[in-house]
Amino acid sequence: MTTSPENERAARRAVASGTFGTAMEWFDFAVYGTLSATLFPTLFFPSFDDNTAVLASFATFGAGMLARPLGGIVFGVLGDRIGRRNVLMFTLVLMGMASVLIGLLPTYAVAGLLAPTLLVILRFLQGFALGGEASGAQILVVEHAPDDRRGMMGGILAIGSPLAQTMASVVLAGLAALLSEEAFASWGWRVPFLLGVLLLGVGMFIRRRIEESSAFRESQQQAEVSEAPQERALAVLRRRPGTVVKLVLSWAASAGLFWICVTYAVNYMTKELGYANSVTFSLLVMANLISVPAAIYGGRLSDRVGRKKMFIVGLTMQGIAAGTMFPILHSMNFPASVAVVALALCGIQITAGTQAAFFSESLPTTMRYTGSALGMTFAGLIFGAPMPFVAAWIFQNTENGVAALTGIGVGLVLVSVVATLLLPERYKRGLDDAEL
Repeated sequence: MTTSPENERAARRAVASGTFGTAMEWFDFAVYGTLSATLFPTLFFPSFDDNTAVLASFATFGAGMLARPLGGIVFGVLGDRIGRRNVLMFTLVLMGMASVLIGLLPTYAVAGLLAPTLLVILRFLQGFALGGEASGAQILVVEHAPDDRRGMMGGILAIGSPLAQTMASVVLAGLAALLSEEAFASWGWRVPFLLGVLLLGVGMFIRRRIEESSAFRESQQQAEVSEAPQERALAVLRRRPGTVVKLVLSWAASAGLFWICVTYAVNYMTKELGYANSVTFSLLVMANLISVPAAIYGGRLSDRVGRKKMFIVGLTMQGIAAGTMFPILHSMNFPASVAVVALALCGIQITAGTQAAFFSESLPTTMRYTGSALGMTFAGLIFGAPMPFVAAWIFQNTENGVAALTGIGVGLVLVSVVATLLLPERYKRGLDDAEL
């Protein structure tokens, strides 16, 4: 890609739009994840005992993750056929509407079984939208970026997730500190979801200004008219099944450890160790703030030394954190707890900062959106969604939950390292290299 002033402006707009949209959608996702570990078991599953209520709450959390592959397939196919920008406008609106409706939901005490039923439905819609949003924003940014800055711009986009986590934790910590427990349980928890109205308005204003990528326009002009739409939809699975599997496995550790850090660890610190909600939320704020620069530097360095090397660096940090996290948390040493969660999140953000360019470079334009979405969303479904539930079950039903969960975390890291090494390295080549 040439670096004309027009292309530079288009790239900056794509990055700004993608970062804000990603931050908005991950903000809602993060708020839900945190509340599913703390308050929702009481509000939506009071008829169960404490342990079963936690498992049920994490199961609703998993409903959103279950919907992500479906959203990734549907929006990925649409994005590869009608354009990235059009699809991203729809995913933004769908996510915002679902989040606002969660903020308006009646609890079990008011609506009975209808309350958790509606919660699952809205959670499913959240995940469905995010399945298309996350990969679509990445593809749009990478396709707009100059060849020598794809990693850096993907890294800037990746900070949307830790910024969203930070915002979510700040809002929840502030509400928990300012309100009584009764007020927070009554209406305070609704505030972050209702903020989605304002975030949606700003996000739509920014996103309307971005343009479709030249790579997509050129691929549309060169597409074979005779190729049936259903064949195009399945092209990535027919032509690149091995690549899709490697993408899924390379993202396994980041998907699993992320939800251990931001969801189950919250439950462990509050329920098992007795931390106050405000203290736990503050820990997440500090850890996420520390991890923000890691995404940018991970992407930037990947432009210089390669995607694989930075991916392995991030996975190594995740492996160290996975092996030490729960013993350190159990020590009740707050600074050390912040450090180990920050280490895990920094490792995850380094891989996230590299991932947009790494995944995009592994696939041709005509199947890039679908293939990248499948890689991310199926990793989330298989290795991310069950993790809070599995972790809770392990600690409730085994004598040494720390060792079991530590083994799972380290095992995921090893799987991702092997898959990463098997993926191609194309960071010095164009997105449409003939060898793809």
